[in-house]
Amino acid sequence: MKSPTVLVKPQIHEAEEIVREAVSQRKTLLIVGNCWVHYRGRATSKLEPGERILIIKEDGSLLVHRSVGYEPVNWQPPGCLFQVKAEKDRLQIHALRKKPRESVDVFFDKILLVSSISLTDSGVFSLYASEEDMQKAILTEPSLLEEGFKPISYEKKVKPGFMDIYGVDKDGRFVVIEIKRKTASKEAVLQLARYVDAVKSKVNRDVRGILVAPDIAKGVQRLLATLGLDFKALNPKKCAEILKRSKTKKLEAFFKENSQ
Repeated sequence: MKSPTVLVKPQIHEAEEIVREAVSQRKTLLIVGNCWVHYRGRATSKLEPGERILIIKEDGSLLVHRSVGYEPVNWQPPGCLFQVKAEKDRLQIHALRKKPRESVDVFFDKILLVSSISLTDSGVFSLYASEEDMQKAILTEPSLLEEGFKPISYEKKVKPGFMDIYGVDKDGRFVVIEIKRKTASKEAVLQLARYVDAVKSKVNRDVRGILVAPDIAKGVQRLLATLGLDFKALNPKKCAEILKRSKTKKLEAFFKENSQ
């Protein structure tokens, strides 16, 4: 990482020099100060003045953050073209996206800090899913459980509690699924058995129970066999990849639809 350029409480013209250099050389830019924002595109919006954080990344994306919350209040995706203009007591940063055509103008009249830097980042991001994510992955791609499985509902209430997923298999049998993110214990098996018994008491059809987890503890396989329940090994990492792939497809479809 190269040494950053940092100015604290710079004059507008001093900040302009750093901003111009950063956007032209594709550096990461950070500005903290009093600003207001105008957006024009598929809609229009105005953000009244306030002290905020502006980030422009090396890929041409732009984000305006308040001092609270994790989501930006204004943003533009990668690939923006930038124009920088300074007038007496005001700095204007214009970010234009061509397709679909939309723009964000950020105006600063007071800058507390401005910094530009070239960052190196080759680290691999690994996401490991929660039990809720594993549930969503199975609902998104039911064949993760087994071929022919069809979900009917999830978080379905029965007398002992809530079943994670409820569905039918390829042979028409009801299936109760209990999901555990970590190694499943005997208690998880007994919990699943209670759900299966509760469903059996209300339907006139075969009911299966499947415990879904990355692994099972010692002795759990014997208990599953005794109670007539099944086990499906499922890695949370695989579930995370499926959800990420599904989200990417939805975003691609969204941008395709809105670029036509």
